[in-house]
Amino acid sequence: MDLDVVGLSRLQFALTALYHFLFVPLTLGLSMMLAIMETIYVMTGRTVWRQMTKFWGVLFGINFALGVSTGLVMEFQFGMNWSYYSHYVGDIFGAPLAIEGLMAFFLEATFVGMFFFGWDRLSRVGHCVVTWLTALGTNFSALWILIANGWMQNPVGAKLNPQTMRMEVTSFYEVLFNPVAQAKFVHTVSAGYTVAALFVLGVAAWYLLKGRHVELAKRSMTVAASFGLAASLSVVVLGDESGYAANEHQKMKLAAIEAMWHTEPAPASFTVLGIPDQEARTTHYAVHVPWVMGLIGTRSLNTEIPGMVDLVESAKGRIREGQQAYDALQRIRALGAGVPIPADLQASFDAKSRSLGYALLLKPYVDDPRQATDAQIDRAAWDTVPQVAPLYWSFRVMVGLGLFFIVLTATFFWLSARRRLDAHPWLLRVAVWSIPLPWVAAECGWIVAELGRQPWAVEGVLPTALAVSELGAGTVLFTLLGFTAVYSVLIVVEMKLMLKAIRKGPAPDTPPTHETQVPLIGSVRPPGTHPASFEPDGEAA
Repeated sequence: MDLDVVGLSRLQFALTALYHFLFVPLTLGLSMMLAIMETIYVMTGRTVWRQMTKFWGVLFGINFALGVSTGLVMEFQFGMNWSYYSHYVGDIFGAPLAIEGLMAFFLEATFVGMFFFGWDRLSRVGHCVVTWLTALGTNFSALWILIANGWMQNPVGAKLNPQTMRMEVTSFYEVLFNPVAQAKFVHTVSAGYTVAALFVLGVAAWYLLKGRHVELAKRSMTVAASFGLAASLSVVVLGDESGYAANEHQKMKLAAIEAMWHTEPAPASFTVLGIPDQEARTTHYAVHVPWVMGLIGTRSLNTEIPGMVDLVESAKGRIREGQQAYDALQRIRALGAGVPIPADLQASFDAKSRSLGYALLLKPYVDDPRQATDAQIDRAAWDTVPQVAPLYWSFRVMVGLGLFFIVLTATFFWLSARRRLDAHPWLLRVAVWSIPLPWVAAECGWIVAELGRQPWAVEGVLPTALAVSELGAGTVLFTLLGFTAVYSVLIVVEMKLMLKAIRKGPAPDTPPTHETQVPLIGSVRPPGTHPASFEPDGEAA
């Protein structure tokens, strides 16, 4: 990445996004786990479940506060560093962000306050409803953000107005139900659930190793192992859906992830390991597993996955078509604002407008894309290939860790079922040392999603090089260093607060005197069941 305005702006957004994404997955997962724990408390009446909910809620609150503060800065960057992006696609991209702020974030923030201050002011059921609404708001926030991001990956339901030079919504339904956005949402949320489950599992394992808060730790591990196993399995299934969506809408990204330079006969093999060489356009020492990539990417045995070299040749054709769209665009703009566009000129633009973004790839090399040489077209076409090595290795680290999480949570799920969670201290140590790994996997997933979209700010529509603000490199560098310093301080603050709360452990908790210890719904419990089914050690309620 060149350290010019574009490169520095990309780096700044990447660093702030990676920092922010340290908080988001844990918030998503912990909110749902809190709702599960409090539901069990309502059903059983056992105070240990209330104590668990309040303890993990403190960690949720710390993480939530810092996640909000880092997330706000990211949205400001669209105006600071990416002003032309905001002008060009703001009518579409801004709508999900506005809905997220008005509906999801306010819902989430309101009920977070009620969660912390309503324990002794709300009924048991009422507070449980608040906790579920907090989880719902958290997940709604992720939904709208990922709808916006999914549109950048697959820009549907919109078209360019050549007179205003702004993208306009043609179908909000298509934006909302964008298949890429839906696949990203369920995959990202499942990854967040896995992060939270491994976090709770690791902290509870540490308590067992220290012999502290044993009852709370065992119950927490039971919930975390069950929740984590379901989440980690769903991440694999939903990741397959994301791979299929990528082959449908982002073929270059999928080819780069696989370091597939040339189209293979169907079904394509999966490269387990290898050394991608972007200069030589080959992958050295590749170890292949037959058929696997074809099945993931196409769900068939007879459909090819195009390689990067062939996709570059296709991009050259799109660039030449885009030159015709650019010519029609310039003739429309020459008419002046408010002048009716002749029908034949509008038809000429509409016929080629889908490739206009490819012509804009020529802008770094020539002021007027219509005057580009064959060499410049060739260079712009090769710009559509992202950085292969980071994508290739990030994907494999993510997948490898995902398989490890399945094994780890399945092991503790089995131990929980046998009431032997503390039988193997070495396994507890593995759980403790595994706490950072889900974050590594989540950050790798973000790298795959966002780096794989380059050189596009919006896939096929707006190149990243044209989306930046008119700022000096020094200005961007100054803000980059400032944000990095501030975010680094916030990470230290987060770690210290979380570690302090964990070392302190759960506070003794007694329900309000007006509450009864009789299970609230005990009279309608199915025959043959008992509150002990919720207890890892099988005690009666």
